[in-house]
Amino acid sequence: MYGGKTPLELLSGTTSKTWLDDKWAPGVGGLFGFLGACYVNYGTGRPLLSGIQKHVAAAIAVGTLATMANKWRDSYLAEKDATLRHYIELHPEDFPTPERKKFADLLEYWQPIR
Repeated sequence: MYGGKTPLELLSGTTSKTWLDDKWAPGVGGLFGFLGACYVNYGTGRPLLSGIQKHVAAAIAVGTLATMANKWRDSYLAEKDATLRHYIELHPEDFPTPERKKFADLLEYWQPIR
């Protein structure tokens, strides 16, 4: 809790998503699907890119699954944050605003022994 913010301000939901957020899950999922199909071909002794339709189908399928998992994760974390925010609103006495301390106040005196 840095900067003297209250716990409710920390959970205010003012974070913004990056430009890569909606591209990361389908990109990595599609790559894993494609490489998975290459691995299956390698394991069965075929050329890596034989049956390219399997590679395309696997990339689309795993990319879609990764996107669905990412959306589920986002909704789960949003619900969790909303629950925490509601609890803090109901019990503000349990979450006092921490006092700001300087770094010099946290360090103890140190005498080197030589």
